[in-house]
Amino acid sequence: MSTKILQINQVSKHFVLGTSEIPVLKDVSFEIEEGSTVSIVGPSGSGKTTLLGLCAGLDQPSEGTITLNGIQLTGLNEDQLAAVRNEHVGFVFQNFQLLPTLTALENVLVPLELRGLKPNERDALALLQRVGLGHRADHYPSQLSGGEQQRVSIARAFANKPKILFADEPTGNLDAETSQSIEEMLFELNRESGTTLIIVTHDLDLAAKTQQIIPIKGGKIA
Repeated sequence: MSTKILQINQVSKHFVLGTSEIPVLKDVSFEIEEGSTVSIVGPSGSGKTTLLGLCAGLDQPSEGTITLNGIQLTGLNEDQLAAVRNEHVGFVFQNFQLLPTLTALENVLVPLELRGLKPNERDALALLQRVGLGHRADHYPSQLSGGEQQRVSIARAFANKPKILFADEPTGNLDAETSQSIEEMLFELNRESGTTLIIVTHDLDLAAKTQQIIPIKGGKIA
């Protein structure tokens, strides 16, 4: 029997600007199976990154409910949301978001430290080797290319063995050749770990590689 790892029920989101309310998402509902690969696609300004932030517990919806791995996120405070993210969620961002003062190895260890776990350098180094960067473990982000930084970011995302991994335009800042190798690595690691993968992208070729596509247009599922 399949398990729903993410349930989005009639979610809307608006932002207040002065005396105006700006709607970004309107009455969005969908479910995602555990272990599946999913893409959220849409043009710039369609609300897909806002939706990812809500799904991952980075923000709260204005209306509706979000349940991640059996935990209802709606109504949790910031500390509770952070605890859920640390325990269940991994992230890969378009701009890598590595800490510049930490080496590649230290960056991979960050999720474990956030969870209060004892850093396991052997496992972190194995992840770096898995993404082809074992020999760059002591290098800082400024000493790495964009593709190498994204590989470190992917290794970091899998470090705490997340139940669900969110990737926001993971190849958006990379050239075509590098993008392809990063995509292959992301899907391969995901298969090996059994993680649920959700990718926000405007790249329809990348979206076609996932099992489920959720198209967003004008804040609604198209």
